[in-house]
Amino acid sequence: NFRRKGLKVRPRSRTLTTVHESILDDVVGPCEILGKRIRIGVDGTKILKVVLDPKDKDKENVEEKLSTYAAVYKKLTNKEAVFQFPDV
Repeated sequence: NFRRKGLKVRPRSRTLTTVHESILDDVVGPCEILGKRIRIGVDGTKILKVVLDPKDKDKENVEEKLSTYAAVYKKLTNKEAVFQFPDV
């Protein structure tokens, strides 16, 4: 309906990619995201690997919530995601 309103292109804040990125930021809550990678398997499945800030590891037992983050993100966006801390 953007064309009907006289706009030529869809605003960046309304694209699916931006909406999914903002959902990802909201899901991880107080943690900061350091990096994101998309892993494409041999069979064509895509898995989003999200690397969280190691400083947030001690906050509110975040380590146990990683699987919960993945389940919530999968339910909201229908995309597979793996949340992890970097190996130091």
